[in-house]
Amino acid sequence: MLVNKKILLCVSGGIAVYKAVALVSKLTQAGAHVKVIMTESARQFVNPLSFQVMSKNDVFYDTFDEKDSHVIAHIDLADWADLVLVAPATANVIGKLANGIADDMVTTTLLATTAPVWIAPAMNVHMYDHPAVLRNIDRLYADGIRFIEPSAGYLACGYVGKGRLEEPEKITALVSKFFEPQNLPLKGKQVIVSAGPTLERIDPVRYLSNFSSGKMGYAMAEAARDLGAAVTLVHGPVALPDPSGMTVIAIESAEQMLEAILSRYDAADYVIKAAAVADYRPKQAAQQKVKKQQGDTQMELERTPDILATLGAQKTHQLLIGFAAETNDVETYALDKLTRKNADYIIANDVSKTDRGFGADQNTVTLYGHDFVQHFPSTSKRALATQLLETIIAQSGVAK
Repeated sequence: MLVNKKILLCVSGGIAVYKAVALVSKLTQAGAHVKVIMTESARQFVNPLSFQVMSKNDVFYDTFDEKDSHVIAHIDLADWADLVLVAPATANVIGKLANGIADDMVTTTLLATTAPVWIAPAMNVHMYDHPAVLRNIDRLYADGIRFIEPSAGYLACGYVGKGRLEEPEKITALVSKFFEPQNLPLKGKQVIVSAGPTLERIDPVRYLSNFSSGKMGYAMAEAARDLGAAVTLVHGPVALPDPSGMTVIAIESAEQMLEAILSRYDAADYVIKAAAVADYRPKQAAQQKVKKQQGDTQMELERTPDILATLGAQKTHQLLIGFAAETNDVETYALDKLTRKNADYIIANDVSKTDRGFGADQNTVTLYGHDFVQHFPSTSKRALATQLLETIIAQSGVAK
């Protein structure tokens, strides 16, 4: 849920600043874009370079240090954010914000933003219980600001009580929950997606494979994730970064791909077989490099496991979706595959065209179901994946 979300982290001074560095790490790992503003006191505990390294962005701390002359920094940051986090928030910064004081980069930006603001306090237990602090918290809450309650435990000052900054993992989970859309059609569903080619070894340096880039399978996995599903992506050798927000399993051969899917098949609601599996493998893979000989040679091949057919034969409650990449007679082969492999849907495309299919960012496909056909014109694979899943859900309902 945090992919491409823009989080502005305002860091005020206290020993808990070190946790804010870990928070930036957790948020960026979850796919968020994070920018950091520090107070002067926060810089006494942690060097801005730590936040810069974790966020891959400039760190701001001086209202008058305009890094980009085309914008006013604190206004630009205030407008940029989808959510503003103040963590750790000291009694001082809480008091300033409650009374509309803007005397540094953090407080000036907080007054300028229209984004939701969350505050995660961290201070001594007696400071947190002080009537002035509680009064300021109540005032900010009435203004629409929300608080991440500090946890109880051993504090840096030696006291034991409420005042510890909540753990970065918990804050990240709360932020993710905040951005989670409601009424997603695949929420609570388990989806397995296979993607990319498989690789069948001839010897330690040679193999049989195909030209699949994995882009369409990755797009299907990301679309399922964004529609609320818990996604497992099983992929062969590809040159794509692992998408966030899902379980990713890298395999090499058709046999390994089948094993990875079957081990999770019983719990799956949807299985999307977008991988281009090698149909044959050497009957005997050499343990050492096969040396070149004079004249021609022959290699005996055997069939790899038919993954889609195996899944179709073992299907109970799962909705099974296959792909058919063809160079001719696309409809004939797609309909045959739909019936013969006991699939619920086949997504077919003509890979003989250079502007679509393998390696391309665009695709044109036709969705075949039992007594159902729909053509999807050329569009980006990511947009197409969402259209396909939404159509399948509308046609078949959400898998039980």
